[in-house]
Amino acid sequence: MGKNNLVFLEVIEWLDPTGREMLHRIPEEGSGEIKFGAQLTVRESQVAVLFYQGKALHAFGPGRHTLKTANIPVLTKILSIPWAMTSPLRAEVYFVNTKIFTNLKWGTRDPVAFKDAELGLIRLRAHGIYNIRVIQPLLFINRMVGTYKQFATQDIEEYLGRVIISRLNDFMGENLRSILDLPGQYDDWANQLKMRLQRDFAHFGLALTHLYINSITPPPEVQKAIDDRSKLAVFDDLNKLLKLKTAMALEKASEQSGSGSEGIGLGLAFMIPSLMAESFGSHKTREGPSIKATVKCPDCNNFVQEDARFCPYCGHQLVVFNQCPKCNKNVPPNAKFCPRCGENLLKKQPDSKKCPHCGSENLYQAVYCNQCGEKL
Repeated sequence: MGKNNLVFLEVIEWLDPTGREMLHRIPEEGSGEIKFGAQLTVRESQVAVLFYQGKALHAFGPGRHTLKTANIPVLTKILSIPWAMTSPLRAEVYFVNTKIFTNLKWGTRDPVAFKDAELGLIRLRAHGIYNIRVIQPLLFINRMVGTYKQFATQDIEEYLGRVIISRLNDFMGENLRSILDLPGQYDDWANQLKMRLQRDFAHFGLALTHLYINSITPPPEVQKAIDDRSKLAVFDDLNKLLKLKTAMALEKASEQSGSGSEGIGLGLAFMIPSLMAESFGSHKTREGPSIKATVKCPDCNNFVQEDARFCPYCGHQLVVFNQCPKCNKNVPPNAKFCPRCGENLLKKQPDSKKCPHCGSENLYQAVYCNQCGEKL
């Protein structure tokens, strides 16, 4: 960039006016001349990452920071030349918003194919919401943002929604026999689906904090079949209720009829518990899902404090620069091969794969085709 694009920075800070911005770069264009001793203010739910010549140097947590070599040891090597100790530093600061971003929407643009055990091949629409937050700012910048000066939830919402739909389609293919068995399973499905999606989101330095399924809608004719079954269930419950009321009425009559009906009353007393059991059935309580920490060591999987830089169990560095796409091992910034599995990190990973049955495009890791429902 030319001299006209230089910005001299003495006070560096950022406030999000929209509530949906995930990242903001200062300065927005080119590199800024950050004066020696400049004041960097990082607010709660923010992380500031200092970049110099395209490389991340240091991540700053909440607080007020003075940009000097005494406070930031990594600057000592950069500013070691005689005239640089007091000269401005050509650099950029990326502010990452680490709050929870709520009410992001996911849903099917086109109906997803599902092979129902009773109804055959049908097409379903699904909708819901989810919440995310950035837990690895450097990984988020390197893999998702790149050189964008601003990055908001609307820039990633559509892609993450496609990932959720693909994983939901795989989950239904493995766990759902028929759409008629679907009612009442949304909460359990959302919890299990969230666990499956954690790795997809962690690949970009994100955590999926909440996932909700609002609806999975079958075609109108299938919906009518579900409604008919619900009506039959109501009639069955009414039949049980009539049996119970009849038993109670007979018991009351036996109590009022005198000694001649003592045998009947005694018999009814033994029958009532079985009628009660038949009418209401046994109910099991279910505990809600336990709340687990969203931050854990990617190497040993032990849960650690969110602001920790190294794992207290295995010593692994928690500030992630890059990850192996094959085994998810954290790798050094300039590594060409994964130290765990040997995967070539410079090889471009495919974004999608074709269904061998219908030829439609699906996410690379999808198990079932979104168009024909066949296993890939």
